Amino acid sequence: MLAFVDESGDAGLKLGKGSSPLFVIVLVVFPTPDEAQACDDRIAALRGELGLADNFEFHFRGNSHRIRLAFLRAVAPFNFTYYGFALNKDPSKLYGQGLRYKESLYKFACRLLFENAAGYLRDTIVVIDESGERRFRDELRRYLRHRIMEADRRIVRKLKMQRSHSNNLLQLADYVAGVTSRSVQGRTGRINMNG
Repeated sequence: MLAFVDESGDAGLKLGKGSSPLFVIVLVVFPTPDEAQACDDRIAALRGELGLADNFEFHFRGNSHRIRLAFLRAVAPFNFTYYGFALNKDPSKLYGQGLRYKESLYKFACRLLFENAAGYLRDTIVVIDESGERRFRDELRRYLRHRIMEADRRIVRKLKMQRSHSNNLLQLADYVAGVTSRSVQGRTGRINMNG
């Protein structure tokens, strides 16, 4: 299995000062490497069909409605599943000192995502969008290895980080996170695949 992790929103807690009120993190899972490669190839071909540069990054938040629809239609036929976790960051509803820090909140959400998907994962190679400072990325890698890779069940074989601009399937995860965030917020009207 291959899986790709990305998020929508941010883990910051300065609501009203730039931080998003909702943090969504998703895990997009392909059952086989062949299916993942076919989807990757389709995303690469879509750039040419839309007249975009070979290095254009599909990013849900920054793409036009036309590009979003084309992207979603292009990936819809492929066999992948996603698992998502959405967190309302209202400070009055967050309990525990650890959740008062964005790094801890991110790690907590990531752990819950994997715990919820654990029954469906087996010997999975996981790719996480490489963002943030190196120190945090190293902490996250250690935290997840401790929490999800050393369990009795081997749900994750390998954990690696890559930049989304060079990975089409991380861009897919970004899109799934964006659509999930809109759905949780009840803002689904503009992503109508039929029109």
